[in-house]
Amino acid sequence: MSQALKTRIMAANPFNPNYEAVIVETLEKIKQQIAENPILIYMKGSPKLPSCGFSAQASQALMSCGEPFAYVDILQNPDIRAELPAYANWPTFPQLWVEGELVGGCDIVLEMFQQGELQPLIKEAAARAKANKGEEQGSAE
Repeated sequence: MSQALKTRIMAANPFNPNYEAVIVETLEKIKQQIAENPILIYMKGSPKLPSCGFSAQASQALMSCGEPFAYVDILQNPDIRAELPAYANWPTFPQLWVEGELVGGCDIVLEMFQQGELQPLIKEAAARAKANKGEEQGSAE
């Protein structure tokens, strides 16, 4: 664990001996979500019922790509809301992650969509995920 993270933990709650474990557990949850979902957006609300304009715009652009994706409502997950900005080195929401890499927030997602760059990125990631899922199912037999 980095010294910066240890300092942040102690500054946040120096009297709670379990606070470090809570942060580590949250970071592991974030890593798992990103690893298990090839297309993932962390947002306020849900794609069908977003709770802020930026999340609404980013999720609409993503839905327009026509591929399934996962989402995490950070308003329902305050631990993730608190820790993801430091983990991602990106201070705002929404955050779009594709194949384990942070793509960016609302402005970047919309710009990529308008320039025709988001659609192929999402379609290729979805195709690779489907192919990998097929390989995993085939190897289990």
